Amino acid sequence: MARIVLGAATSHSPMLTLDGEDWHNRAAADLRNPRLSLADGQLVDYETLVALRGAPYAEGVTPETFCAIAARCQAHLDRLAAEIAEADPDVIVVIGDDQEELYAPGNMPAVAVYWGAEIITHSFDDELAPWLQKVAEGYGMDETHVFPGHPGLALDIIDGLMDREVDLAIAEQVTDPGKSGFGHAFGFPAERLFGQRLIPMVPVLLNTYYPPNVPRPSRCFDIGRKLREAIEASPLDLKVAVLASGGLSHFVVEEALDRRVIEGLAEPDGTILRSLPFEALKEGSSEILNWVMTAGAVNHFPLSWVEYEPIRRTAAGTGIGCGFAVWKDGES
Repeated sequence: MARIVLGAATSHSPMLTLDGEDWHNRAAADLRNPRLSLADGQLVDYETLVALRGAPYAEGVTPETFCAIAARCQAHLDRLAAEIAEADPDVIVVIGDDQEELYAPGNMPAVAVYWGAEIITHSFDDELAPWLQKVAEGYGMDETHVFPGHPGLALDIIDGLMDREVDLAIAEQVTDPGKSGFGHAFGFPAERLFGQRLIPMVPVLLNTYYPPNVPRPSRCFDIGRKLREAIEASPLDLKVAVLASGGLSHFVVEEALDRRVIEGLAEPDGTILRSLPFEALKEGSSEILNWVMTAGAVNHFPLSWVEYEPIRRTAAGTGIGCGFAVWKDGES
């Protein structure tokens, strides 16, 4: 029987592929973003954000601060990679969101499972600035990359979820990676956390970004519970890890929201995560739903390690709350 041996979660921000000296490039993008999402559901531009909240973080927006935070984040990623290596899973179920990569907003399932033998990324389209070239390489999107899937476990998961009344979309192949393919939610963990090993993945694609069919937090947690049951019902003799890719709050750091999520990760019954305010989970902050589903699947284990870095890259507090977490059996 398949058994879950590890739960994990990581942010996948472009900043995690860059040195601190390059972070100012992402800050420049914030100044042009008309949809900076706040925890109360508002979407604002940078000028409006300053009018609402001022510029309280100006002293921390320095290359020296960025480099120090970047070093801590890389240490967190190293620990996460070491936890995966120690657990030595045969396959990793990656719960991530699709951002017009494999699917499109006009054809976006709420939840999909990929059961193909090959997970193929598509590359960034345009000629890239040097800093964006680093991001593309860190995401496995500098060119077409091929990672192994695990059709056997994926089919058992599909059958198991359908038996448990979770209606799914499915996909089996990437027919033209020049037009559509897997993106950074799956390329980043494979490139950064798998230690050059070709660990098979089963992608679970969750629509977090594109209304109106975004699953609510309670539904995500409940599907996570059923995902655990489906994995454990598989007759395949496999050690399985479940990994959330994405989050936490962005493109404005909402630290109170992030810390509420982190508090909920350790709750066996999911009370906090199931009741997260849906209006807070817009734009990039919607990726918190990947963590909610993962917690539903793995929080029968204790939360053994978690780190949080609120990365404010502009004076008004735009940026990302970067999180890293592990659930595992305390006796293992």
